[in-house]
Amino acid sequence: MSTSADLAGRGVLVTRPAGQAEPLCRLIESAGGRAIRFPTIAIEPTHDPEAKALLAESWDLLYFVSPNAVEQALALVADGRWPRVERVAAVGRGTARALTAAGRAPDLVPNDRYESEALLEMPDLADMHGRRVLIVRGEGGRALFAQTMTERGAEVRFAEVYRRVRPSVDVAPLLACWSEEVDFVMATSDEVLLNLAELLGREGRARLLATPLVVIAERTAQTARDLGFQTVRVAERADDESIVRALIALY
Repeated sequence: MSTSADLAGRGVLVTRPAGQAEPLCRLIESAGGRAIRFPTIAIEPTHDPEAKALLAESWDLLYFVSPNAVEQALALVADGRWPRVERVAAVGRGTARALTAAGRAPDLVPNDRYESEALLEMPDLADMHGRRVLIVRGEGGRALFAQTMTERGAEVRFAEVYRRVRPSVDVAPLLACWSEEVDFVMATSDEVLLNLAELLGREGRARLLATPLVVIAERTAQTARDLGFQTVRVAERADDESIVRALIALY
């Protein structure tokens, strides 16, 4: 994408977990914006022995729902090539990159929308009778993929390898400079957005809702509208380049 000064110094509140934010922050800065790092989710391993045991079994399909799922699963296994797995699926490009770096490029990745719905539309997953499916995720993830796989005849299990927690942070410095510094907000999930609203509290609510927001899924856009956001834009795709293009379109 173009790296000209399209954002013209505008400040973007980047709400991703700290370990995942830097590629997007660099893109924002290369487009002339200012990345304001403010993670609203922290990732912790579950240390679940059952998850470790499940990852060592043979599976027809191993589905990773996020880069966090890949990172935390790799801490529990010896071989990131998954030799006992017939096919590996990734929810999107970031997850696919993490798998490829570990030694096993995924067999199934949606080409356009990076979400479970898009993966479920792939012909390879139309008939799953007698197949064993392991979904690698965080605690309490979405149930759609598992429900659909079960309806299509698969045996489905979960390896919950991480948990998402709301960070403990002093928001006073951010609120003090919000009007001068924060021009846009981005959120990559409902949980990220809801945590942000909770962290800012009643004092920051009006400022947050008046700030243009970029999200990566229509369901999160609806959550934002329900909260009362005045301006919401859905990025064309879930990758960093599309998020920056959506931010530029708001300017």
